[in-house]
Amino acid sequence: MIVAIASGKGGTGKTTIAVNLARVWANEVQLLDCDVEEPNARLFLKGDSVYQEVISIPIPCVDQGLCDGCGECGRFCAYHAIVSFGTRPIVFPDMCHGCGGCMMVCPRQAITEVGHRIGTVEVFRTGQITLIQGRLDVARPMAPPLIRAVKAKMDRQGTVILDAPPGTSCPVVATVRGSDLVLLVTEPTPFGLHDLRLAVQMVRQLRIPSAVVINRVGIGDDRIHRFCRQEGIPIILEIHEDRRIGQAYSRGELVVDALAEYRRSFEYLAERLSG
Repeated sequence: MIVAIASGKGGTGKTTIAVNLARVWANEVQLLDCDVEEPNARLFLKGDSVYQEVISIPIPCVDQGLCDGCGECGRFCAYHAIVSFGTRPIVFPDMCHGCGGCMMVCPRQAITEVGHRIGTVEVFRTGQITLIQGRLDVARPMAPPLIRAVKAKMDRQGTVILDAPPGTSCPVVATVRGSDLVLLVTEPTPFGLHDLRLAVQMVRQLRIPSAVVINRVGIGDDRIHRFCRQEGIPIILEIHEDRRIGQAYSRGELVVDALAEYRRSFEYLAERLSG
C-alpha cells in the first residue's frame, strides 16, 4: 500500500497528517519525506540515523580534443543545458536532467558523463517507522531527480507513506506517481478550495484515486464539502481548528501523543486506508 499525502498549497497540515498517520500505523511503515527542499518530518520523529548517501546525476563532460563544434548536442537538448554556436559546447550543469541524450547523438563520441552532486538521502529508524528523507543541496534547482532517489529506497511490498512537496508542479508529480491513493489535505477557505481544484486535476491526469482530509474545520465555511460532493471525492478525515494542535506542533510533539482524542481519529484513518 502506497499512500501519498499532498496539498495544492503549503501550510495546510500535510506533514502533520503524514507523521501522525505513520505513528499510529499498526505495523511496520516507511515514511518518505519527499519535500526535499525543506524536509521537516524529522523534527517530529526522534530516532537513530541508519545511513546517509550522497546523490548525484550524470552531466556531460566534453573532450575538447575530439569535439569539432558541430552543435548536434545543443540541438538535441530540450533544456539548453549544453549549447554550441559553432564552437566547443558550453555545459550548464544545473539545467541538465541527466538523460544522456547529448552523449548518444555526438557523432565524434566526444561527450562522456561525470557525476554532479545534487543532495543526500538520509535514513532514520524510530519505533516501527523507517523515515527516508531527501535533502536538496543549497542552490540546486531541480528536486525530481532527488525525489526519485528517495523513492528508490522504498519497499513496494510494504506500507509506504509519501509526504509530498506542496503545490502541483513537477516535484509533486514525481512524488505521487505510482501511488495507490493520494490524500489531498486542504482547509475550508477560498485559497484552500482554489488549490484543491488544481490538485484534483493533477491526480486525475495521473489516474490515481484520491480522498480529501479537511484540516482546521471551523475557520471557514462548507465550500470544500460542497466541492467534494459535486466531484464525488470522499472526505476521509476532518480535523477541527484546535489551538492545542498548534501548541503541540510548536514543541515538536506529535498530535497523537499529546492529545488522546486525535489518536483515535488517526487510528480510524489508518484502519480505513489499510482495510
